Amino acid sequence: MDVTRQEDLDNPPTTPATPQEAQVAQEAHSGKPASVPARAGRFASRYAVIGVWVAMIGVYAVAEPGLFLTKGTFQTIFGSQQALVFLTMALLCTVSVGEFVDLSVPAVFGFSATILPVLVVEHGWGVWPAAAVAVLGALVVGVINGLLVVVVGVNTIVVTLGMSTFLGGISLWMSHLNTVSGLPTGFSRIALYSVAGLPISFYYGVVLVGGFTYLLAFTPLGRHIRFVGANREVSRLSGIRVNRIRFGSFVASGALSGVGAVITVAALGGYNPTTSDALLLPTFASVFLGTAVIEPGRFNPIGTLVGIYFLETGILGLQLLGLEAWVSSVFYGGVLVAAVTVSTLLRRRSP
Repeated sequence: MDVTRQEDLDNPPTTPATPQEAQVAQEAHSGKPASVPARAGRFASRYAVIGVWVAMIGVYAVAEPGLFLTKGTFQTIFGSQQALVFLTMALLCTVSVGEFVDLSVPAVFGFSATILPVLVVEHGWGVWPAAAVAVLGALVVGVINGLLVVVVGVNTIVVTLGMSTFLGGISLWMSHLNTVSGLPTGFSRIALYSVAGLPISFYYGVVLVGGFTYLLAFTPLGRHIRFVGANREVSRLSGIRVNRIRFGSFVASGALSGVGAVITVAALGGYNPTTSDALLLPTFASVFLGTAVIEPGRFNPIGTLVGIYFLETGILGLQLLGLEAWVSSVFYGGVLVAAVTVSTLLRRRSP
């Protein structure tokens, strides 16, 4: 092994800087403190979405104080988005390594969520063995996606779109086009047990986001994931096992989809696979909106979590003001376009 190659292996590349991080580094190198406008600009780029969120809450609170400023509204916003939290973290697994269009995540979730009640209600399985099979099924789908995309080299959109359609059909066949319900009532405690006024599943999501954030920010694996997502070829030349990380991202995505499905089914007591398609747009909108929060221009778990609750707050507030169900599609679609535009502009600012 030549010396250059050995040095690359001994000193793996650091995570690529965001435009804001690059500017900070340049200022530190020059020895000149950042100007007030520069600091204000960095602060605004990190927290503008949070500021809009707070302002939106204020507007709704003034417009409908009797409806919006209630415990029920708070519980609806923060206690009903666990499926979306797990789905967005599953999608983050793949987009973080540069696989930006994994369209199969909601279908994998729905497939796993259908397996569990079907095995319990229609085939007499115990709930925990059925839950294990449901997660295993999602994991297997992740492995298949990874093999087709990474090993065989099939286009990600083709694989995940085809897999989404295939799994959607299988789920409808298993459920006979109906909601499958009738799980033991005690099973719901793993999702609905109340802690400080919120279901325990909310805290699962917080722990998941915290763990994912730590992985990306403070571990060698996380830095490699970020570097692969930023520049795959340079990562390969630096000694990073790019294909192993890409494959692992699909497997992890499947596993998270499966676990999220089990928790969701426990909360609902059953599942209707026809609802899975409706999760695609909120999942992508939240993930891309997250690139405008905390770490502008970069996919990040905390920003994604903020995006989830930002979107839910906006939609719920509009519905409380009297707008009909169509507003959710308009809001999600508009935010997705805006978020992708902002993310693209921030990436173009990167040196």
